[in-house]
Amino acid sequence: MDVNCGSYLKKYTKSAVAMKKVSELDTDRALENLFSVRMRLGLFNGDPRNLQYGDIDPSHVCSQNHLDLAREAAKSGIVLLKNDLGLLPFSRAETKSLAVIGPNANDSGVFLGNYEGLPCKKITILEALEQYYVSSTKYHQGCDFVNCTSALIDEAVETAKQADYVVLVMGLDQTLEREKHDRVELGLLENKKVSFILWAGYPGEAGGVAVAQTLFGDHNPGGRLPVTWYPKDFIKVPMTDMRMRADPSTGYPGRTYRFYNGPKVYEFGHGLSYTNYSYKFVSVNQTNLFLNNSLHVNTVKQSGSVPFVPVAELGTRYCNRMMFSAQVRVNNPGEMPGKHPVLLFVRIENAGRGKAMKQLVGFRSVSLSPGETKEIAFVVNPCRDLSYADEDGVMLIEEGKFYLVVGDEEYPVNVVV
Repeated sequence: MDVNCGSYLKKYTKSAVAMKKVSELDTDRALENLFSVRMRLGLFNGDPRNLQYGDIDPSHVCSQNHLDLAREAAKSGIVLLKNDLGLLPFSRAETKSLAVIGPNANDSGVFLGNYEGLPCKKITILEALEQYYVSSTKYHQGCDFVNCTSALIDEAVETAKQADYVVLVMGLDQTLEREKHDRVELGLLENKKVSFILWAGYPGEAGGVAVAQTLFGDHNPGGRLPVTWYPKDFIKVPMTDMRMRADPSTGYPGRTYRFYNGPKVYEFGHGLSYTNYSYKFVSVNQTNLFLNNSLHVNTVKQSGSVPFVPVAELGTRYCNRMMFSAQVRVNNPGEMPGKHPVLLFVRIENAGRGKAMKQLVGFRSVSLSPGETKEIAFVVNPCRDLSYADEDGVMLIEEGKFYLVVGDEEYPVNVVV
């Protein structure tokens, strides 16, 4: 954490460092992150009023640039979870009628969540589909609101029977989930006739247009899930138990993609596209890391038969010297252009004793036309990406074999301590 909402860090960080509850390495990292962003914005280059962003006033709000950015953000966040038989995208020429069902289909406010600002221009999914794609769209709310009985379902079924395709706009609103009010179950519609699922989250003011464009292929979805989708039974895990690591002795499954070892509905990072992508490691300029070449003998410690090094004892300068690059080739062999986020993970060969099963190193988005190939580079920081926290929260690098992972491709990296 680099900054908190309030004055907690301001009041207590200095004493926490003095009591060795927080390391100076952590505060250095936080300060570097905070000030590097301000430097990139040019906030230290003189009087801010005379710099690039110094003349921004209310007339800039709701400009065309802002509207375009809102639409791009909404499209980028949409995740295609399921697309059986390639039903999506719909064909404009062949889709003569469309049924849109669900109270959220005609409510632009649900896109905003809470803590929202004033939107510049709002449009619902129903309005976007009617205006831009299928004028003969039929609509039925199905329910008066999302937490409802099935009183109107029969009418909605009749509406659905009159259309070539049915789009169910499901999801929550603030009657079910908001600040100080949590949902009580994780149920997801179980019906094999549901051919596709788009997840949009809170896409903002342009969510209606973004969803419509995705349904009809004017946008090729490239979003990836930022969370693990747990099964319905996960509600049995007490919310008061926030341990990350699994505990086999009690059946506790752990939390997050790094440690959770139970069944998943959808994995962290999952996301389909209307095209396909393939990966290949082109080069990794460091396949063997010999930490013992530059370390003082007292720095190396032992856990059983496995030697390890505390990251704090290496120091920032040495950690920076160990960084290396991994080059990945990405190909689009499909028939549709797309913008694709490439996720690089690292996993330990024998994860155990509190180590993460895998860890996200970074992600890069690449735009590819059909048949096009590009190469992208990742920077791997062993002190950050190959380390793990012991029971006291001390970050350690342990000797062993690690694997860089992108898609189904893996590349081994050996650490010698």
